[in-house]
Amino acid sequence: MLANLIGYLGDFELAEEAAQEAFAIAAERWPRDGTPANPRAWLVTTARNRAVDRIRRDRTLAAKTRLLDVPETVEDEIEETTIPDERLELIFTCCHPALALDAQVALTLRTLGGLRTDEIARAFLVEEATMAKRLVRAKGKIGAAGIPFRVPPAHLLPDRLAAVLAVVYLIFNEGYGGRGELAAEAIRLGRALTELMPDEPEARGLLALMLVNDARREARFADGTLVLLRDQDRSLWDHDQIADGRAELDRALALGGRGPYALQAALASLHAEEPQDWPQIAALYGELARLTGSPIADLNRAVAVAETGEAEAALALVERLELDRYHYLHATRAELLRRLDRVEDAHAAYGRALKLVRSEAERRFLEQRRAELRD
Repeated sequence: MLANLIGYLGDFELAEEAAQEAFAIAAERWPRDGTPANPRAWLVTTARNRAVDRIRRDRTLAAKTRLLDVPETVEDEIEETTIPDERLELIFTCCHPALALDAQVALTLRTLGGLRTDEIARAFLVEEATMAKRLVRAKGKIGAAGIPFRVPPAHLLPDRLAAVLAVVYLIFNEGYGGRGELAAEAIRLGRALTELMPDEPEARGLLALMLVNDARREARFADGTLVLLRDQDRSLWDHDQIADGRAELDRALALGGRGPYALQAALASLHAEEPQDWPQIAALYGELARLTGSPIADLNRAVAVAETGEAEAALALVERLELDRYHYLHATRAELLRRLDRVEDAHAAYGRALKLVRSEAERRFLEQRRAELRD
């Protein structure tokens, strides 16, 4: 519904307000008058009419109507599109290439991803106020440039794929931290994406990555505290889902997949093996860092290097990274300092990680690790 309204109006805020008004009207009328035969069409029609009323009140109806160039909607005019999943349709609609990639991703996460501004800011490793300004600027550019927000035709879908994959991945990451409903929604979107674009290796790679990581969900937390991979009860893993993820990874590789999501899926698969091949894992993280320029990939490479027994080399890698707002950097640094018997420095690093962490399960884990230093 929101995708339809954004495409019709070309205005995020007006579309959101009109949708809210339509649902409010439905909540009042439907219990009294009965549910209409086509609820979606009723809602879209009502929302469109409310939006036009809003434009008319602003005395810009003529100009806006010329821009819209669409007759007033009736129920049977609600069109079908090439994208069968409405949520995925809206993601493709919002990921407009006229915006910078990070603006596309942030705006889409805010519009439909279920993420608050502070959560999006954390995903981008910036201050909340900075992200709020970015969102305002993105919406301003949409209005000022007259960017047409409509569901793209099939031949334009690949142009928007990078942003769509990033949106789905960040929704999953937020869910992976404990919000299971977001992780499940991201996997559902990932499946819909592979059905829509079955020959895109990175779509397959992303689905594989999410399936393998999510398969460990039941073992990642115990008594409200995070459990490290090496300490997890593997009997709680969903091994059928891991097999499904590995099958998707095989499909991605068969399609020539060598991109970031296929690489991360390969890493997730290696992490699920016992024993883990840490030299190979470190090498793959190095390739991921080279491919993406991501300091987080370098941080993960440092962890893998440490697991090979090279804590000093791993700490040297970590010390070069500019990720001061990322609590995993400080938690990793604390663990490395702990292994090197630099207790006071490790205590301070845990303290910095605790100031940045948001998940209560991770907070309890870090507090426990810091307390063990005193022992």
